[in-house]
Amino acid sequence: MLNSFSSGQLQAVQSLLRAAIPQPTPKIVDLRFGIDLLFSRFYMVLFVGKDRRRQRRQYLPERVSRFGNAIAAILLLISINLVISLMIFMFAYLVKSALGIDLTPGHLVDQLDRF
Repeated sequence: MLNSFSSGQLQAVQSLLRAAIPQPTPKIVDLRFGIDLLFSRFYMVLFVGKDRRRQRRQYLPERVSRFGNAIAAILLLISINLVISLMIFMFAYLVKSALGIDLTPGHLVDQLDRF
């Protein structure tokens, strides 16, 4: 069947295939990982890069999807902020403990037990 195509038809088919198959583009962030829970396995993929799609996505209820996207983005930013803040706090606490600096009498656990 391939031999029956003329050169113009073959070029048209090749250009159609090039347009139909998406070409991978470099991403600034390409984060992929899986989460194993007792009852199921989940995966998360996060890509950050320039949007090079030719067509705009069609959302049926536009307001609902934009609201949902905004909520998801806010929750993602808050969770990232909490994780980074916890890491900074724990690092500072470990450095303080390693240097022998006592800001309060006793340890943090002792202070929490008082409440």
